[in-house]
Amino acid sequence: MRKIVAGKLHGIHVTEANLDYHGSVTLDPDHCEQAGILPMEFVEIWNKNSGARISTYVILGERGSRCCILNGAAARTCQPGDQVIICNSVYVD
Repeated sequence: MRKIVAGKLHGIHVTEANLDYHGSVTLDPDHCEQAGILPMEFVEIWNKNSGARISTYVILGERGSRCCILNGAAARTCQPGDQVIICNSVYVD
């Protein structure tokens, strides 16, 4: 089986970094729908500013807010204003 990129959000800007939260990334549902990303789905986040790469899961924020909030330990990898790429993946035969 191979792991391939299923959907990707490119050019998303971090709007907040919330260290005092249990983890995850909070995303605008509009962005998630565009990329086919589901709530609680694991995603990879690549920070174009720092080069950091992390894996976390998605929770949905307010629709239309354009939010991208890194929560918990993930908040240490990004600063508000950083540009990130977020992708989900699938396994295929």
